[in-house]
Amino acid sequence: MGKKTVSLVLSSGGARGMAHIGAIEALEEAGYEIVSIAGCSAGALIGGIYATGQLDIFKNWICNLDKIDVFSLMDFTLSRKGFIKGEKVFQALKALVEDCDIEQLKVPFACNAVMIPSGEEKVFTSGSLYEAIRASVSIPTVLTPARIGDSEFIDGGITNPIPFNLISPTSRGNLLVAVDLNGPKSAFVPPPPKEKKESALKLPLWLSDYQKKFSNYFYTEEKEEKPKGLSSVELLNYSFDLIQDKLSEMVIRQHQVDMLVEISREQAGTLEFHRSAELIEIGKKKMKKTIKKFESGHKISK
Repeated sequence: MGKKTVSLVLSSGGARGMAHIGAIEALEEAGYEIVSIAGCSAGALIGGIYATGQLDIFKNWICNLDKIDVFSLMDFTLSRKGFIKGEKVFQALKALVEDCDIEQLKVPFACNAVMIPSGEEKVFTSGSLYEAIRASVSIPTVLTPARIGDSEFIDGGITNPIPFNLISPTSRGNLLVAVDLNGPKSAFVPPPPKEKKESALKLPLWLSDYQKKFSNYFYTEEKEEKPKGLSSVELLNYSFDLIQDKLSEMVIRQHQVDMLVEISREQAGTLEFHRSAELIEIGKKKMKKTIKKFESGHKISK
């Protein structure tokens, strides 16, 4: 097989992106060297932090956040473009891992976002790392669009959730490895059993209008089936998810991937970062299984 170098492509997927950390750990423990990374949204966050060489610091922080900690990092706004500004969480990230220019990273890195209103894909390969990540993670209806100069950006997953095209030919590894966080139901891994207890998290009264919208992202593990039809916000989010799923399937079919890990979309909600340790372990186990199958002679493993 020769030298085990990898170009790693990390998809969008909100809190499920913590599975990217486990996948990276499994690759390195198996002796694979990651020589370039392309990421979208959550993949941009984890890929960018990894490229700084300080992923362990981030992992230790994110795994120690509970629901109330996650909630405290959400700076709510009444904007019609999103209900979280995102400034608070990025201030916390910068306190952990200092911002730098993408050109200075230890591993070549690129991420994407969508410029509005033109709809053009913006590829970030230079400039502030956190500006690029903030643009890439701007999930419509959740985070307000990112502003860089005179331009506004939303989540790169709108048009390109698994950005294979961002891997530079000059830094391409021997193997192409991808982690897809928008996988099918069949990829779901049952979470460990939890004690049933009432949440201590209470929303402020002024957020009553946002309560339902917020629960769509934060309480997916506790939601019950509803006989009524989808609300306008739920319909918009469902449509966004469906488009990402179909785009992901199409893009994967168009590329010769050596190793592919699929994490079910139903594994966790967009904002369930309090489940990071669980998601990291799932990503690690799935990547270990994928590596084992690949090294046994399988070309593409799931």
